[in-house]
Amino acid sequence: MVCAMPAVAQDVGASQTQGENAAMTGKLTFERVFASPNLDGPSPREAKLSPDGRYLTLLRNRADDRERYDLWGYDRESGEWSMLVDSEKLGSGRELSEAEKMQRERARVGSLKGIIDYQWAHDGSGILVPLEGDLYLARLGGEAVRLTDTEAGELNPALSETGEYVSFVRDRRLWVAPVGGEARPVTPEEAGEEVHWGGAEFVAQEEMGRMTGYWWSPEDRRIAVARFDESGVGVVTRAAIGATGTRVFDQRYPVAGSPNAVVQLYVMDPDGQNRVAIDLGQETDIYIPRVDWAPDGSALYVQRQNREQTRLDMLKVDPATGESEVLFTEKAAVDDYWINLGDDYRFLDDGSLIWWSERDGFGHLYRFADGEWTQLTQGEWVVTKLVGVDQTAGRVYFQGTKDDVLAQQVYAFDLADPGTIERLTDPAYANSASMDDKAQTLLVSRSSPQQPAQSYLADTSGERLAWIEENAVAGDHPYAPFLASHRLPEYGTIPAEDGTPLHYRILTPEMEPGKRYPVYFSHYGGPHAQVVSKGWGGALEQAIVDKGYIVFAIDNRGSANRGVAFEQPIYRAMGGVEVRDQKAGAEFLKTLPYVDPDKIAIDGWSYGGYMTLKQLQADPGLYAAGISGAPVTKWELYDTHYTERYMGTPQADAEAYEAASAIPDATAISDPMLIIHGMADDNVVFENATAVIAAMQEGNVPFEMMLYPGYTHRVSGENISPHRYNTVFDFLERHGVTPPE
Repeated sequence: MVCAMPAVAQDVGASQTQGENAAMTGKLTFERVFASPNLDGPSPREAKLSPDGRYLTLLRNRADDRERYDLWGYDRESGEWSMLVDSEKLGSGRELSEAEKMQRERARVGSLKGIIDYQWAHDGSGILVPLEGDLYLARLGGEAVRLTDTEAGELNPALSETGEYVSFVRDRRLWVAPVGGEARPVTPEEAGEEVHWGGAEFVAQEEMGRMTGYWWSPEDRRIAVARFDESGVGVVTRAAIGATGTRVFDQRYPVAGSPNAVVQLYVMDPDGQNRVAIDLGQETDIYIPRVDWAPDGSALYVQRQNREQTRLDMLKVDPATGESEVLFTEKAAVDDYWINLGDDYRFLDDGSLIWWSERDGFGHLYRFADGEWTQLTQGEWVVTKLVGVDQTAGRVYFQGTKDDVLAQQVYAFDLADPGTIERLTDPAYANSASMDDKAQTLLVSRSSPQQPAQSYLADTSGERLAWIEENAVAGDHPYAPFLASHRLPEYGTIPAEDGTPLHYRILTPEMEPGKRYPVYFSHYGGPHAQVVSKGWGGALEQAIVDKGYIVFAIDNRGSANRGVAFEQPIYRAMGGVEVRDQKAGAEFLKTLPYVDPDKIAIDGWSYGGYMTLKQLQADPGLYAAGISGAPVTKWELYDTHYTERYMGTPQADAEAYEAASAIPDATAISDPMLIIHGMADDNVVFENATAVIAAMQEGNVPFEMMLYPGYTHRVSGENISPHRYNTVFDFLERHGVTPPE
């Protein structure tokens, strides 16, 4: 996925002295924004309840190192917190394998250190903890038993459903061991390095959100295992250009219109015996985004998506024979649209299914039972997450935009009466939630423009039981010294060219009457993202405001959570409607009496970097300057699953690709522009930057650039993040985009 660079990137801190100096002046600096402790307060991750519900576990970052996470546990009976695994004491500091580094980049956790994930044993007897390439089994008393100790890394580790086995991928094969016993491979050794068992191919990880390639059945009877062969996938020679040298990687990267990996599925016993192939149909040019076992293990459900991403078949597979049948088919909601994948579905014990679909034009929940569909939620709003299903009580919990597209809430309804929906969270906050498997307890996270993220445990009525992290901005909270100058945003809408309301968010500095101020216009613009919300905006935008800039953002058509008709206009037309909607935002800004109309600068990362190029090309003189970070410049250079979803293939839709490219009109850019790119980018490969750089140089068009040796698509770090933003604002100052004197 072409990804947005968040306004508040999570980076390793600078020195305490920098933080003290910033606090003394009352003004935020970029150095302090990215220092430790995190100005947002603690940022717990991966909160989970033990199988019996007694313990809450989570990954908590350190005050002196905001990127290092340790495993903590909360005893709900005693009310006591304790550190279960100290990542520094237990870890060896060994460098991760290249495969694990890249998988972390796919999961957007590449900057984190220590423990990034863990899994409870089914019986609650222990917790599987991957750490620095090896596996440990942690006990609640603080003991941790090492399960592996090898130079080779263990990818996709998992405990089996009963907790009897531990499994992982090593050297492109699936390995299984009794917990505490010796591991051995259970899949064949292949002659070629292009064949992998138990893993997920690049586009499955990057675009489909599927990070693994194997699935344990209930009671550990069988394992479903993916085998993918990427020998037909094109090779991108990625030069990871660093400060002291260059490492070259031949990366299998399927660019738009080129062959994908061939994926097969098998079912086998835990020792690898009795392996049978699953019938996925005659067509091999398909995607396998999801695989699930029936609750009783009697069937395996496989989602099969066509290459065009307009059709998704739910296959029901007999695990004994591999034979399959189509249970149902989901089609794109309208012509000239696609199927958005997700995890918002649940197979129930009675054989029915809760399923998310956009078939009525908005993302809603349906129930499939005995071959019939029943719509459970409806209206001109969207369900953004299926949070939990209490099968005993017949109650469904979900997250959605029913009350406010800018502040998601958590809701519940009874399957017997789905039309009666109860809100469980406070509408003064933007909320998200998760639940235990039996949907007995809610874990709610929330924030608002004046309150950084909080999290708490709640009962099924939404009543708070205990704070996980209250994160009150008072006393010694790291943001407390800057609270007095904290500025709150204002929200509104402006009409697009067809009258569609576009939501915006504007943050202003303290302004003097009669003066006009420059605008830092931040944008993303791509699909599957929503920029404008009523959640916490973070310290970075406050630092920009402290410098005397207005901060502005708008969600254009094509972005998420507004329904099919809002997202559909980018079909075969990237770089068109989004550019025009962002232009409407700029024209609106120019009408405001406190905005300097000659000092509106735009900045975007990834798809947003692409947008900067297209906006400067489309409307010379509208913007004072533009920053293009890690831009896609030719969609022929980006991957199949993402690009073809919206653009088709270069072979069939050549005109659309030509119109969407940022290369043909590169020489039309006449406003000051700064290009930023990580020179080891494995997602939006560096060739995207060199293509537009070469075109502008050949056209004798001046521009500036800042390249980061050794950095991937995530250009962030202890000193790199301040360097990046200081570079941006030095660039703006040189070109006169400055606050009034």
